[in-house]
Amino acid sequence: MIFVDTGAWFASMVPSDANHAAASQWLSQDQGPLITTDYVVSETLTLLVMRRQRLQAEAFGKAIFSGQLAQLHLLSEGDIRAAWDVFLKYGDKQWSFTDCTSKVVIEKLRIASAFSFDHHFRQFGTVAVVP
Repeated sequence: MIFVDTGAWFASMVPSDANHAAASQWLSQDQGPLITTDYVVSETLTLLVMRRQRLQAEAFGKAIFSGQLAQLHLLSEGDIRAAWDVFLKYGDKQWSFTDCTSKVVIEKLRIASAFSFDHHFRQFGTVAVVP
């Protein structure tokens, strides 16, 4: 199972993104099952709309919520509280709260790889970042 982050989703859908070619190429290969979270989906939809990519946001939402793109992990109250602890513990990092939720889920589910262009994922120290 491979965790997919916001930047990877965004890059795969927006041809003008600097990482579009790498994201599209990586996704075109059979990488195995993908997983993402409701927080990542929220962040991705928001980013797409803010960058004037409304049609891509709608297409992404339909594909995610129908289960076509990835398994959707819904954070529990415990996950959110654990993410808050991570947020406080790693105050020296510039991790967003969504990054912290991702770290919690990756560790909870023992996910070994993350598809991300966010250098913060390398700082986690618990997951191999692809591509």
